[in-house]
This record gives sequence, structure tokens and C-alpha cells, in this order.
Amino acid sequence: MRRLSILVSYDGTAYHGWQVQPGLPTIQSTIEKALSVIEGESVKIEGSGRTDAGVHALGVCAAFNLKNPIPTDNLRKALNRLLPFDIRITRVEERPANFHPRFQATAKTYEYRIWREEVCPPFLRRYVHHHPYPLDETAMIAAAARFAGEHDFSAFCSTDESDILGKSKVRTIFESKAWRDGETLYFRVRGSGFLKHMVRHLTGFLLEVGKGNNTAEDLVEILKGPPAKVAFSAPAQGLHQISVEYPLP
Repeated sequence: MRRLSILVSYDGTAYHGWQVQPGLPTIQSTIEKALSVIEGESVKIEGSGRTDAGVHALGVCAAFNLKNPIPTDNLRKALNRLLPFDIRITRVEERPANFHPRFQATAKTYEYRIWREEVCPPFLRRYVHHHPYPLDETAMIAAAARFAGEHDFSAFCSTDESDILGKSKVRTIFESKAWRDGETLYFRVRGSGFLKHMVRHLTGFLLEVGKGNNTAEDLVEILKGPPAKVAFSAPAQGLHQISVEYPLP
């Protein structure tokens, strides 16, 4: 039995997120169906994390076991022939038997894109949050840097079924920055891990800073706790998972 990983890029518009949901199209279930055709029996995959409905990805890692001896490059080509064009496999690699794409990840990077002009081009509308209204972008850029460091991000996540386990919501953000480039305001964050809807809540907070309803000083107090949930979450289509990192072999 082989342990393999794939690097997946996808347009999440037509899907109800990554994770399998009965009766709904998801990224995971679509890839599993394609792999099952190649293997001749059911194949289950494990992802590096879950993305929400409508969220996009440039590089999500997933792993699975396969009996088929097909070479990795041929497997990539076969999967791309079977998959719809909004899901692409960009890499296939042999992995050790104990490789797990979620538990062994050392960092993940997400980027949120906000289109700032009055008219959003139709071919970009699925991939940005269109917000042409006034924003104090200088304040947003300054506040974005304040997310960096180790903090309890309980205020910046949605309720999850795993909350009953009482797991820590402390995460380390290695880098957090916002910047304007042309018509787009970008927010990029790289961290050890992320909670449910966390990046969308972080972005929502920044938007409220831009509107003058929150300040960077408010953020400092929120992160000190006790946590009170941040009420604003940015729309899904502006969010892109950029990459997942693993220790060097």
C-alpha cells in the first residue's frame, strides 16, 4: 500500500466547502470519486484543513492510500482528466506511511482580497469581496500587523462541533499584513493553524476598523480577553488558501 499526497488548486464557487457533506458537492467528495475510479474501489482522503463553501485554494494538501502502482506523474494526469476543470491537481508525491497532511503541517497561509473600485469586473466577482465604499485603509494596514504573535483567538472564530472537547484556541500568527495594490486591498496571514472561519472574522474586524467602528487598540483589548465574539465575518468568495508548509525531509 502506498501513501501519496496531492496538491490541489480549486475554484470553490460551485462547492459546499472541502469536507464531505451528504447530497452536496464538495471538493473532498469530488476528488475521492476520481481516485476511486483509478483504484477500482473506494478511496478516502485526508485534507490539510477545511475550507468553507465558496472559498478558493491555490495549494491544499491531501493524502490517501493507494494500491495502484501508477507513477505519480501519470496519476496527476489521470486525476485531472477525471476531475472538473475547477479542481486541478498540481503535484503528486510519494509519502511515508505515517504522513498526515493536517497534523504534520507547520504553517498555513491565507489571503483575503477586497476590490475597492466602484465597478468590479465580472470575471473577478467570484474571487474578491467587492467593497467600493470609503475605508481608512491606513488604519486597516496598521491593525492587520497587530494579529501577529501567539494569542487566544476565541473571539475570532465560529462555533465548531469540536468545541465540546475544550481544545485550546491559542494560535501563533507568524506574519500578518495588509496592503493596497492597484484596485485591490490584500490581507495575508501566515500562522501555525486557524480556527473555523477565523480568517474571515479577522478580515471582518479589519473592515470595521476601516469604517471607523473598531480600532487597533480595541484589538489589543479583545486579544487580552475574556473573549467576546467578533460579530463581523467577511464573505467567503474573497478568501484564498495560498499554501501549506511541512518540515523538510
